[in-house]
Amino acid sequence: MSSQCRRLRLRSPFLASFPLTRARDFLGPYRLVRLIRVGQTCQIWEAAKSDDTTRYALKVPVPEKRKDKTIINELKREQEVGADCKGHRSIIQIHEFNTEGDTPYLVMEYFEHPNLKLWLRGGPQQIAYFAPNFVEQGAQALFHLHTKGWVHRDVKPDNFLISDDAHVKLIDFAISEKMKTGLSAIFGKMFSGTKTAGTRSYISPEQIRNQNLDARADIYSFGCVLFELIAGKPPYTGDNADDLLNKHLNAAVPAVLVFNSNVSQEFSDLIRRMMAKRKEDRPPTLWEFLKEYRAMRAFKVVPKPPAVRPTLKDDRKGFV
Repeated sequence: MSSQCRRLRLRSPFLASFPLTRARDFLGPYRLVRLIRVGQTCQIWEAAKSDDTTRYALKVPVPEKRKDKTIINELKREQEVGADCKGHRSIIQIHEFNTEGDTPYLVMEYFEHPNLKLWLRGGPQQIAYFAPNFVEQGAQALFHLHTKGWVHRDVKPDNFLISDDAHVKLIDFAISEKMKTGLSAIFGKMFSGTKTAGTRSYISPEQIRNQNLDARADIYSFGCVLFELIAGKPPYTGDNADDLLNKHLNAAVPAVLVFNSNVSQEFSDLIRRMMAKRKEDRPPTLWEFLKEYRAMRAFKVVPKPPAVRPTLKDDRKGFV
């Protein structure tokens, strides 16, 4: 066994839960190369196949969650979204969902780059040069997802990876859901017992109210992300969770121009419309948003390239 594999065993709850045999360095045909991230419910591994030079990312439940039906269903849902969105260059590719004994795992494209949240740690100036690419690719990825009938429901800076050449990847479809139509759109939530899901700093008012969602819920969240991209902080903060949710429901929509004088009035107003409390007041689709965005000048002065770029050593959560 290599020294690298021995180190992985010492720090990984997943491998530590198995006998110390070389066979357990594998899940199916995938050799576990490196532990990238450990979250509350899942681990992310860099993996390889013996007959393939391609690197993969494996999403594996932590040992105590391997039989958790909610986590297993989330992995299956990610595979379903990935199948519907296969081939889009700005959406992380999902290759397969599989099990090895009692261990379910998701096989994904390996994209070793920081997320937007990590980029923003250096302030909005660090990412401003890449902002036009991010707006275009992020909106295109979400629009494609919507055309396939899905709402992401967790649009936030953490779920966009950005490479040094400004290539964007949308990730994490664990709580995505199919848009409802017809009678299911009227009565679906009433009888589903579904709990409100999303991230509080970016959640749309209709998500908070547990209403049926369409693309405009993601448009609201994407507007919050663009606000943070330009201002360097989310549009709302609160003393506690309820205070923050109440601001999404009732507080005046802030103007990003107040926090960054280099943004144009037109772009600031467009972001405010994306964050309108009533979904009817937002752009109807991200394609309509892009048409408006492309017709305006987003920044008064073109931002300069960043002097320092984040590395994945800055935060192990920067990986997919």
